[in-house]
Amino acid sequence: MSDLIARDVSSLGGDHQLLELMHASTDANVKTVIHVLVNGIPIDRLQPNTAAVEYALRLAQRDIPANVLVRAYSVGKDDFIEQMFPDVQALECTTEEKFTVLHHMSTTAGHYVDYVSQLVFEIYERERERWISTRGNMHASLIHEVLSNRGVKPQIFERETGYRLDSTHVGLVIWSSENDVAPDELRPLEHVVRRLAAAAGTSGAPLITAVDRSTAWAWLPFASPSHKIDLDSIRAVAAEMPTCRISLGLMSPGTAGFRRTHEQAQAARRVAVAPGQSTQIVSFGDEGIAITSILAGDVDSTRAWVNEVLGALAFDDSNMEVLRETLRVFLISGENVSETATSMQLHRNSVRYRVKKAMIECGSENMANRIDIAVALNACHFLGPTILRPAPRAKP
Repeated sequence: MSDLIARDVSSLGGDHQLLELMHASTDANVKTVIHVLVNGIPIDRLQPNTAAVEYALRLAQRDIPANVLVRAYSVGKDDFIEQMFPDVQALECTTEEKFTVLHHMSTTAGHYVDYVSQLVFEIYERERERWISTRGNMHASLIHEVLSNRGVKPQIFERETGYRLDSTHVGLVIWSSENDVAPDELRPLEHVVRRLAAAAGTSGAPLITAVDRSTAWAWLPFASPSHKIDLDSIRAVAAEMPTCRISLGLMSPGTAGFRRTHEQAQAARRVAVAPGQSTQIVSFGDEGIAITSILAGDVDSTRAWVNEVLGALAFDDSNMEVLRETLRVFLISGENVSETATSMQLHRNSVRYRVKKAMIECGSENMANRIDIAVALNACHFLGPTILRPAPRAKP
């Protein structure tokens, strides 16, 4: 049901945290409906579960329309009712009794969804009003207008925010990796951004705006596009708060650069939040991140393409993972066996064996599709289980 909702409600996109919350909310709602049906609990005594409430709050905080929330409940209800039919049909009773059972179950599920979705919708509306009043100042409004390319005058932007659009910018997204987020979690994140700005040698104070209570967008200003950022210093600052994660865009000048570096930071975040990824700082300029961020925008198509290119090498299997990584490093190194062996701390003969076996598994021994293979391996490296096929079960 959760997968169906994720496919049907496109606004959820690839945001891993929102999808996790939606899964938890769906799971709790289904269990509650079953308890209601089994124990005859009056629906008007129920309250939304914690995950459902938090899901509504996050949607409100991220400017995601309320109809997404309503749609999720509607899709879940329809699927729940559809899954009843075969079980009711299998009951050993008369047709009239089956009809009575089905009518009772579908009516109860419908009443439950109507009642609970109205409660969470009210929670959404209250949070939306609160969030807008908290964030709804000229500062945040102007940032969103610039990002939407609505022709904000640089002089007005600087006067209201204290930040110059004619600078060279590095955009970043910073968020908490903890599931249980404190109400004031943004304060330490803002502190990290200011420390990062100092370590990077910015020409002025950073610009920061909240996305929700665990995520912020920020821009670091620099006087010149030739300024070199010491990434080691940035990593050292970020390490002081292990629960925060950061994605960075590239340096880009002017108002257009303000938007572009933010887009790049958002794209890098799509890769950073993929299941299995735990790197604290990810930059759009890191090797393989830019192309992977594009592929991460359409996971279904990417999964199909990767499987077409890599064949059996795309199985989510530990042996295939070893072969994929060896072949990936081999291609990155310009097909240099010695360099690959040094990088992976392997004997050169082991590299040759693995590369040959990997090419056999993906059906491309002649290396005719080496560019496609390299890109597909790179996608597997960063997106992992998201785009891999389940390994076939061993024959008994």
